[in-house]
Amino acid sequence: MGKFIVIGERIHCISPVIKKAMEEKDPAPILKRAEEQLAAGATYLDVNIGPAEKNGEDLMKWAVTLLQENFDNVPLCLDTANRKAIEAGISVYNRSKGKPIVNSADAGDRIENIDLAAANDAIAIALCAKTGIPSDNDERMAYCQEMLERGIGLGMEAEDLWFDPLFLVIKGMQDKQLDVLGFIKDLSDMGLNSTGGLSNVSNMTPKHIRPILDSTTVAMAMYCGLTSAIANPCDVRLMETIKSADIIKNNSLYADSFLEI
Repeated sequence: MGKFIVIGERIHCISPVIKKAMEEKDPAPILKRAEEQLAAGATYLDVNIGPAEKNGEDLMKWAVTLLQENFDNVPLCLDTANRKAIEAGISVYNRSKGKPIVNSADAGDRIENIDLAAANDAIAIALCAKTGIPSDNDERMAYCQEMLERGIGLGMEAEDLWFDPLFLVIKGMQDKQLDVLGFIKDLSDMGLNSTGGLSNVSNMTPKHIRPILDSTTVAMAMYCGLTSAIANPCDVRLMETIKSADIIKNNSLYADSFLEI
């Protein structure tokens, strides 16, 4: 895949400011978050509208059009449990800067999101889980193979399935962190792309600790072959770590100014 891909996570309806903006279709807070993330180095923007059961199709169309018209067709990750809303977003999506990402499929109730991605020439984030947290990497791999076979059977390229190992909260699941890293290495050895919600690791830890845990985790995961993450690009420490790891992995050409690029 080359350089590490950061999917900016900050346009999310869990934020009261963004939730209100989506409800009122107020563009200003959404554009502000988008501009901040792109300036900080995000490649894709995640657009999470939540379940959006009533107005999801209209809302996703509005959000996709708003962001792409204001930011030169920025590539987007469409994030909702409402499949019709994802299809609606794709219907107005300009893919000149990158295919849309469907966030997300899994090996359980959401496996049909792979079908949706295949039918629309989109990328699918494929969570290697079915119900709950996989017990071990053998279980993760079984789900990975199931989704890979389904996608390829529908005509997808393997590179358009980005497998999510399921980053786990370190506060309470400390003993599972090396399993996740090991699975990322397995995916990399198979030539598969990987991504995931990086900030899950530091969830529920003190605010000053979160950038330390997230940046350490991403460095270790990139060494194991992680190719992307859904993360906060406005975390300076995190982005400095990603840029440095890209240099060390020879994904980027070194220059003294590499942190500013």
